[in-house]
Amino acid sequence: MEIKVYVTSTCPYCHAAKALLEKKGLSYETIDVTGDDDARQKLVEAAGGRTTVPQIFIDGKSIGGYQELAQMAENGKL
Repeated sequence: MEIKVYVTSTCPYCHAAKALLEKKGLSYETIDVTGDDDARQKLVEAAGGRTTVPQIFIDGKSIGGYQELAQMAENGKL
């Protein structure tokens, strides 16, 4: 499973998402878009227009943000 988490440095939900993945023992790649307008624009395009962080992708598919990740974990889908 390939997991990418797009974050900003000051986002509490970003930290929570990373902590949840670490608790589950899952490896992931973090892409910090803080102050990087080009990376942020690519994220918005990849996330179907969503501008919030974190944005989480599993195997190339956008699953949403922290709430969606937490729901997947709760349902045993991680």
